[in-house]
Amino acid sequence: MFLFAAFFSLSSFEATVEEILGAFRKGDAMKISRHFDSLVEITLRDKSNSYSRTQAEVVLKDFFTTNTVRSFTIIHRVNSNSGEYCVGTLNTQLGEYRTTILFKNRGDRKLVQELRFE
Repeated sequence: MFLFAAFFSLSSFEATVEEILGAFRKGDAMKISRHFDSLVEITLRDKSNSYSRTQAEVVLKDFFTTNTVRSFTIIHRVNSNSGEYCVGTLNTQLGEYRTTILFKNRGDRKLVQELRFE
C-alpha cells in the first residue's frame, strides 16, 4: 500500500511538472501560474523581485507577450526530496533565454517557487 501511495505521489508530481513544461512551450502564463507558490521569485534580464501569485502571473504574461515563444527545451533536470529544478532554453522571437524553474514540494503538490530568464 505504501509503495502504491509513493508511486501515485511521484506520478502526480511528474504530471504537474510535465503540464508546467508544456505550458512554457506554449507561453501560457495562466496555466503556469496555477502551480505558483504563494510567493514567486522572478528574475528577468533587467529586474528581479518576489511577487505574489497574482502579480507573478501578470509579470510572466507580460514577458510572454513581449517574447513570443517559439520553443522550450529542457537541458538539465534534477529531483530531490524537497523539490526539483529544471534548466532549459526558451527560444523566443527576440532571442534565447537560459531558463531555470525551481519547484518545491508543498504537501501533495509541487509548486513553482522561482523562475529565471537569463
